[in-house]
Amino acid sequence: MTPLIAVAHGSRDPRSAQVVAAAVSALRERRPDLDVRLCFLDLTAPSVDQVIDAVAAEGHDSAVVVPMLLGAAFHARVDLPALLDAARRRHPRLEVRQADVLGHDPRLLDAVRDRIVEAGGSTGESGLGVVLAAVGSSEPAANDRTRRLADALLAGTRWSGAVTCFATSTEPTVQQAIAHLHASGASRIVIAPWFLAPGLLTDRLSRAAESCAGDITYSATIGPHSRLLDVMLDRYADMRTESRTCTVLSA
Repeated sequence: MTPLIAVAHGSRDPRSAQVVAAAVSALRERRPDLDVRLCFLDLTAPSVDQVIDAVAAEGHDSAVVVPMLLGAAFHARVDLPALLDAARRRHPRLEVRQADVLGHDPRLLDAVRDRIVEAGGSTGESGLGVVLAAVGSSEPAANDRTRRLADALLAGTRWSGAVTCFATSTEPTVQQAIAHLHASGASRIVIAPWFLAPGLLTDRLSRAAESCAGDITYSATIGPHSRLLDVMLDRYADMRTESRTCTVLSA
């Protein structure tokens, strides 16, 4: 069986690795037949190189890398491909395929809604305003796409509104998003992280939100949600299917 190598961002905050590891453990429980391995791009061990080297040393001839990333920014387009190219040069007999990022898959928005409900925010609560808190990007187009997620999150609910904010210097800030929702009639606010796991940035957002007046609730990160596992398995399956198709065509 071709190993699934899950690649997470990495963080100085140990909570991040713990939650990502819990998601990968849940994936292993879902698919005990599948060889699932976890590694990190930075700051946390094991590294991408270490895991790929181990896969090659065990004699595998292929592996699928599934980036546990919510955006197709620098890490997905530059950092990870460079690491995989170097791994291919070290292990020419190992076929390493990079799957698409998790991205803005609607199933992840389902997971965010579930986390909001778990935090006490009913989808039928008309006075609820939701701040979808994301990391932000240096690319304006990427931020525009993330801003549009708020409308998709709002669909099918009776919430008074939903606004995306960013943890970095990109606007709107969490304070601006909260002010906008209050001005639009929200009587209660939920901060919903568009993050897989907690860390320094989610803490920064929480501290900034605390400076705002009003009733504010914080939902959990996506974490080991079943919908996350669905997306990861689909990304893996897509690459397995593509690999088989390429093999048949080249035969």
